[in-house]
Amino acid sequence: MAIFVGMSKTGVHGTGMISVPLLASVFGGQLSSGIMLPMLCIADVIGVWYYHRHASWVHLKKLFPWAVVGTIVGTIVGSMIDDHIFRMIMAVTIMASVVIMLWLEQHKEDIPDNKPFAAVTGTAGGFTSMVGNLASSVMAVYFLSMRLPKDAFIGTTAWFFMVMNWFKVPFHVFAWHTISWNSFLLDLIALPLIGIGAFIGILIVKNIPERIYRLFIIGMTLVAAIMMLI
Repeated sequence: MAIFVGMSKTGVHGTGMISVPLLASVFGGQLSSGIMLPMLCIADVIGVWYYHRHASWVHLKKLFPWAVVGTIVGTIVGSMIDDHIFRMIMAVTIMASVVIMLWLEQHKEDIPDNKPFAAVTGTAGGFTSMVGNLASSVMAVYFLSMRLPKDAFIGTTAWFFMVMNWFKVPFHVFAWHTISWNSFLLDLIALPLIGIGAFIGILIVKNIPERIYRLFIIGMTLVAAIMMLI
């Protein structure tokens, strides 16, 4: 799982979502999100370090305020639902994202790059990021619809998730109590594997053409959705 997380942060999007159902099947939905979050935070730093020059700050500035709102709403809702509903939200989020991605590939006209669309996506991204670390699929829909080049796609998502994942840490520690010293030590043990995964991800992305890369993201998201529903 740690290797998948590292790969996801250096451009092999979707591999991180494969880790979500695997971890949820062992620890449950909410607790697994707290265990995975420190891994994501560590991997985010690697992703930003390598791709920071390619970020599209025009899009990020539109998304961040709404993502904060979504995170707060996700914290409140996540405290009120049981683990079964938590897992169902995960599954529905991924499946809906796959459907939208496939629709975008068939309809080449661009989604309007406006504030309402960014507001809806940013809020949904913050919410799904908090409830299950699943914003990768939601944000992939947004950035794919913006037709960002491969490196800009990776760099922009790297910055988005580094900021939002570190922002979520206090909510997991003080509101949900899903991050403890024991879970953090478990994440530290996984650090070398995260680094290996990040290096593998860099090598893979360098050799994937733009068109194939878009299809690859959709395919990996679909695999994650199927795993969540099994």
